[in-house]
Amino acid sequence: MTAHRLDGFLARLEAAEGLEGLQGLIEALRDHYRVDHMVYHWVSTDGQQYGCGTYSRDWCIRYVVADYLRIDPVIIGCFQRFHPVDWKRLDWSSKAARTFRADAIEHGVGNQGFSIPVRGPNGQFALFSVSHTTDDASWAEFTGAHQRDLILLGHFFNQKGLELAGDRTPEPSKTLSPRETDALTFLAMGYGRAQVAEMLAISEHTLRAYIESARFKLGALNTTHAVARAVAEGQIVLGGASRAAKGDWPGLREADVAAE
Repeated sequence: MTAHRLDGFLARLEAAEGLEGLQGLIEALRDHYRVDHMVYHWVSTDGQQYGCGTYSRDWCIRYVVADYLRIDPVIIGCFQRFHPVDWKRLDWSSKAARTFRADAIEHGVGNQGFSIPVRGPNGQFALFSVSHTTDDASWAEFTGAHQRDLILLGHFFNQKGLELAGDRTPEPSKTLSPRETDALTFLAMGYGRAQVAEMLAISEHTLRAYIESARFKLGALNTTHAVARAVAEGQIVLGGASRAAKGDWPGLREADVAAE
């Protein structure tokens, strides 16, 4: 997109009033970039989904009814990232993820996707995504050519989304207890729940109580969301020593954050 054309879209975005204005603009952007879909998606801490996009009504209903929010690899994977990500780089290995992907493709979402995670105040998290049906080489060419524009658009959409839904911005989270902090820290490092319970010298039942308490304080949808919010708010810092284990730790695993 030329700088002049992009400036025009950004000016329209800044002047948009209500979700109707954002919806019209995102449809125009989809048509300009000649992709199947473009979506701005904000999942609030109370589980409400807010935004605009070009997915079919049938897919939006299907997504909510099937509770796909809890298993969507795009949502889960992007909670753990701060940089744009091609959907092929996410973890689609589980049966639930593969089933979700097949359902999404059947509903016209596309076999390729690219998302920009956007973070706002008080741990607010949103995604700006584009998806399309094409081959890997064509998709790599598209994302390489337009990545900078898409990042800028994602942040401008989020800025306008926060402005239009100011009363939805989550309240600051409550401070975690030391045990809750330890539990989320170890989970974020990739340890399984049984390992974490053993390291903290507690039962898995007690560990679950700590995790559930932390989720409640952070207003999180699941454990992955709790870890993401705790990191974003500085309540846990990965790479540092935990109060529960300042000596030798087992080698770190390249595992995803444990999720419910």
